[in-house]
Amino acid sequence: MPATKRDAAARRIAALRREIRRHNRLYYDEAAPEITDAEYDALVRELAELEAKHPEHRRADSPTQRVGGEPDVAFPTVAHRVPMLSLDNAYDPDELRAFHARVVQLLGGAEPQYVLEPKLDGVAVSLHYAGGRYVRAVSRGDGRQGDEITRNVATLGDLPQRVRAPWPEFEVRGEIFMRTADFARFNAAREKAGEKPFANPRNATAGSLKLLDAKLVAERPLTLFAYQLVEAESLGLKKHWDVLQKLGKMGFPVNPLNQRCAGFEAVPGAVERLRAKREKLPYQIDGVVIKVDSLAQQRELGSTAKSPRWGIAFKYDSPQARTRLADILLQVGRTGNVTPVAVLEPVWLNGITITRATLHNRDEIERLGVRIGDTVVIERGGDVIPKVVRVATELRTGKERDFRFPTKCPSCGSELVESEEEVAIRCENPSCPQQIERRLAHFASREAMDIAGLGTQNVRLLLAHGLVHNFADLYRLRAEDLVELERFAEKSATNLVEAIARSRQRPWRHKLYALGIRHVGTSGAGVLASRYPDLDALLAATEADLQQLEDVGPRVAASIVSFLKLPANRKLLDELRELGVLVPGAAGPKHDQSLAGLTFVITGTLAGMTRPEAQAAIEARGGRVSGSVSKKTDYVVVGADPGSKFDKAKELERPILDEAAFVALLRRGKPARAG
Repeated sequence: MPATKRDAAARRIAALRREIRRHNRLYYDEAAPEITDAEYDALVRELAELEAKHPEHRRADSPTQRVGGEPDVAFPTVAHRVPMLSLDNAYDPDELRAFHARVVQLLGGAEPQYVLEPKLDGVAVSLHYAGGRYVRAVSRGDGRQGDEITRNVATLGDLPQRVRAPWPEFEVRGEIFMRTADFARFNAAREKAGEKPFANPRNATAGSLKLLDAKLVAERPLTLFAYQLVEAESLGLKKHWDVLQKLGKMGFPVNPLNQRCAGFEAVPGAVERLRAKREKLPYQIDGVVIKVDSLAQQRELGSTAKSPRWGIAFKYDSPQARTRLADILLQVGRTGNVTPVAVLEPVWLNGITITRATLHNRDEIERLGVRIGDTVVIERGGDVIPKVVRVATELRTGKERDFRFPTKCPSCGSELVESEEEVAIRCENPSCPQQIERRLAHFASREAMDIAGLGTQNVRLLLAHGLVHNFADLYRLRAEDLVELERFAEKSATNLVEAIARSRQRPWRHKLYALGIRHVGTSGAGVLASRYPDLDALLAATEADLQQLEDVGPRVAASIVSFLKLPANRKLLDELRELGVLVPGAAGPKHDQSLAGLTFVITGTLAGMTRPEAQAAIEARGGRVSGSVSKKTDYVVVGADPGSKFDKAKELERPILDEAAFVALLRRGKPARAG
């Protein structure tokens, strides 16, 4: 193959891997997907095809070889004894028949029976029992290791805490989800409290299970369906259908719509009958899972690195609806991106009433050829934010109007600028009102300054009355300023002012994230904070300095330097200094930098501190915390019940610290090895 074609393939493979990893992070880790399942699968398929054509570019860490999410650093990491693999997908009957043909071929011509289960779009979980008692829950994570979320899952009302079982230890896997009506009530309560609603039940479920306070999780309407008993054949069961019946008798909630098909000829009809019930179900499904019933045949079929060969997920088409596009509005995000939004005549779609849908950008409007007044087809692919997918041009009356993208910002009137690095048009005025509203809401969010009571509605109220114009103005608010407003009484006004004052003590990495620097998320802020202990240190960094950090490339480095150099931003940062928010040593109490340049990994449960506290202590002393063990790891801190990172540390002969040695390191800066 000519070198130019090989180079083009290598570039496309690298770009696809970056894009897929980004969407994995959005879906699994941040619970904020941007594309549909079908669009995601198309990216994965393209990557798999390119890797097959160019085996020299195959890599073990490719997204085609992994399930998706990375373990969350806020929870202990636990290795799955049996990997939690994801199923391959089929989107049409031909792909389903091809799956059956492969199964028959691998079984030497034997025709299997199948079990069908509704595919809920929730969060997979592994439940461990010992002596009949619930002892641990672990998220899917990357399929090989996940987060221990035992206390959070224990709050589910339908989770059996004790069961009568013939086995001393066993593991059950299931799906945690929210029912449609529960989700609607939950979102309504959030909006009433001034909090941002979740886009869909799956996001709400994933976000709930990531909360660090189990009491808050208990307030979320989560429920569970069990679907697997791990290594059931070794426990004396022969059929997957028998497993489901056994789980039900033991007290686990099992989906009553599960069904068994005597042969493949019954599968397509069962799939279509479930599709017909889809809109009337009390929870959302996006397809049906088809599994070989015989556990012996499952064992014979085995798995690839990513998926079992004995099962497949048949994905239904994304729900669609027709309605009239009444107008196109422009929204300005907190980083200045101007996004067109379709204002729709209300239409019911997949459990909710849709009144708006994204049009993404100017190029998408031109591609669709959409006009104001058009009848449009909308969908909620993967149940993410609704989008316009097609214009019903055959229904045009001639009264429709073209939409022209403006050259000036709809919020502040500044000239709009086309982005050179992405398909976007941006307002670069830092005083733009819509940007300020969204930046203030971001600043107050849980992962940023965590200011309770300062949701979007209260931000709008403060802006409307001229009480705040930027972050610094928040710290000038007095309770007497707020009691005059319609949403505030004396107590709520005092609570908000006190919450704002407390936020001065937030760790430096949260303050960095709160500033809203473009391309700097929570993990990026943590990386910056571990290297630059306060604002002065960060201001002195050059783009070249920043690019020495892990996960900071040229685009991110340029964005950080540009933000810090902008005169309006420098003025705001100076104000925050004067108000005691961004003071020297903002990373926390001043410590020596005895751990500077050292990389740590934490595994297991520490008795004397939480994992975030341990990470903060390391970062305050100049160290860095990584999520995985490598030859570059300097120390592995090991608590009770360590996961696979402990084994990896021993394999790579990395220095290991028990909790006592770790505490001694923090106190004296002289680590003593243990174990």
